[in-house]
Amino acid sequence: MKKKTLFSTTIAVAMAATYLDAAAQTTDTTATSAPTQAATQTAPNAGLTVSGYVEAYYAHDFTAPKTTQERPGFLYNHRRNREVNINLAFVKAAYTSDRVRGNLALQVGNYAQYNYAAEQTLVQNIFEANAGVKLSKNRDLWLDAGIFSSHIGFESAISKDCWTLTRSLLAENSPYYLSGAKVTYNTPNGKWTVLGSVLNGWQRIKKLDGYSGPSLSTQVQYRPSSKLTLNWSSFLGSDRPDSLKQSRFFNNFYAIINPTGRFGMILGFDIGADRKPVVRTGSDQRVGTGSYVWYSPVVIARYKTSDRSYINGRVEYYNDSNGVIISTGTLNGFKTVGYSLGYDYAILPNALFRLEGKVYDSKDPIFSAANGLSASNTSLTTSLAISF
Repeated sequence: MKKKTLFSTTIAVAMAATYLDAAAQTTDTTATSAPTQAATQTAPNAGLTVSGYVEAYYAHDFTAPKTTQERPGFLYNHRRNREVNINLAFVKAAYTSDRVRGNLALQVGNYAQYNYAAEQTLVQNIFEANAGVKLSKNRDLWLDAGIFSSHIGFESAISKDCWTLTRSLLAENSPYYLSGAKVTYNTPNGKWTVLGSVLNGWQRIKKLDGYSGPSLSTQVQYRPSSKLTLNWSSFLGSDRPDSLKQSRFFNNFYAIINPTGRFGMILGFDIGADRKPVVRTGSDQRVGTGSYVWYSPVVIARYKTSDRSYINGRVEYYNDSNGVIISTGTLNGFKTVGYSLGYDYAILPNALFRLEGKVYDSKDPIFSAANGLSASNTSLTTSLAISF
């Protein structure tokens, strides 16, 4: 990995709701123009605004050898082991008017280090860079282009906006960011959001070498009330060179139940399929028949213990027996159950302390241990996040 460069220019964004009021994890609460928020005829916070975010953390992997400084390779956040580090820090500029909007955010931290490892050096410190124009004077219809946070999934890179300190397995192994152009429409009653996008690929700013076609993605979100959000997002494209003819179709489903109440729950499910690669027999070749399928269900629940604190729990499973997303080289592939229990305390409205214990149990021994490999992994993570 190439070392990240520090940025010196202070840029900006609008800061909105605190963690304890966050309803969905795809919404960045340091921004004013999230795609799932309905716009008004006149932008309520028109002009240039500023904010930022810093999350420091310490993770202790009890299973890994003492000299191992990284957590398992299928994790891309809070990955450094037994050291205090920065998971994500950014400053962000946002411009909003009644018909135009734009965002620019520069980042450093382990999130950028591991998630952007395949990108060109010039863009590895870009958290977000996009421009948008409202296509209708009377309708909430926007065209945005550039680099933006992914609409796929209920979790984002901004930990304070998520119900758990660390990310779910399905979030870690699906796009956190996307690059391309998208059209978003919000209905006047605020209950429906429909999005369609043309992308450079599966979490790629630079298109994969050898892949010629664009990828497509959609989102349909329904919010019948403040107590329920239903979402379906999809991806159609490939993350392989054209020569392999491996198309990918991926679906993300989730429901967020009672997000602002004392007790809330998230139900999520990812399922994807990559067509099997080309089969070559001498000079003859044909498209592979059938598909490699992976899937992941997750249940997250949290309980508000006071005006400043929550406890949360998570149960999840990830099945990728063919190693499409997570390759293990073992007989059964990646078949892993995860459990976590966490506690969150808002020291101040913009300062959040979090603590989480997590256990992974795998079908095969895939985790580094003092005596070789282990089928289970236990860790404890704590973090302090501030927004400004």
